[in-house]
Amino acid sequence: MFRLARLLVIIGAVGYVLTPTLGTPIAFAHGDEDDYAAGEPGDASKPARSIEIVMSEGEGHMTYSPKEVDVSVGEQIKFVIKNSGALRHEFHLDSVAHNAHHKIEMEKHPGMIHDEPNAQSVEPGSQVEILWRFSKPGTFEYACLIPGHYDAGMHGRVVVK
Repeated sequence: MFRLARLLVIIGAVGYVLTPTLGTPIAFAHGDEDDYAAGEPGDASKPARSIEIVMSEGEGHMTYSPKEVDVSVGEQIKFVIKNSGALRHEFHLDSVAHNAHHKIEMEKHPGMIHDEPNAQSVEPGSQVEILWRFSKPGTFEYACLIPGHYDAGMHGRVVVK
């Protein structure tokens, strides 16, 4: 008899392959880039301004530093995201509404691991980079959607003018 080796679960615009024997989520591509509310993935061949974002936690709170970033429409940013905490965190760049929806999905499936142009999971002591071009004006959010982290204060804003 054939055994079911993998179960494909699509959660919103994000998909994950779960191996039932290990229960380990493996992220795969986001999909349609038109779904990105905050702009579009950057182009490594073009200049970018670097902004360092530090993730940390302690004594009942979790945070990003800085909590707000100002950029210009059309500007390309290289976010250098450092996890100085003791827990895994994530950086999920999207609209407030999309993050709120994805937060609910994360509560149902807390083991999700992100590896997408606008979202990365970051292990303690590690750093990742996200290259992003802000093609639309507005206020967007970066957030850690791991259950409990957002509510402990782990979210910030990108204001695009």
